[in-house]
Amino acid sequence: MTNQELGILGEKLAQEYLSNKGFLHLDCNYRFGKLEVDIISIENNQLVVTEVKTRQTAEIGEPWRAVTRAKQRQIIKVADAYVKWKNLNIDTRFDIVSIVHNQFRTEIEHIIDAFTTV
Repeated sequence: MTNQELGILGEKLAQEYLSNKGFLHLDCNYRFGKLEVDIISIENNQLVVTEVKTRQTAEIGEPWRAVTRAKQRQIIKVADAYVKWKNLNIDTRFDIVSIVHNQFRTEIEHIIDAFTTV
């Protein structure tokens, strides 16, 4: 499986996981210029912007560790553009879904409110 195929599978798994948790799916792969966020949804009257990181192994670290401060700033920028575009007046939070998927296992870790805009 290529990295791109793994990423697409990870996003599908994350969407399914969040839907099963009661999240209302709004958008996926929303682009603002060259930047993108993976999943935008609503849960408990909050806009939830979710970054999905999928790896075949956690040997070099859990996938969520790849969401650096620079990546967080990009996600926040795209989320801000989305809120303005949709003219939303709603609290926003940023989650990460970290997935390890290989032939032996699929582990999903959902990190709620993983980072803030401050």
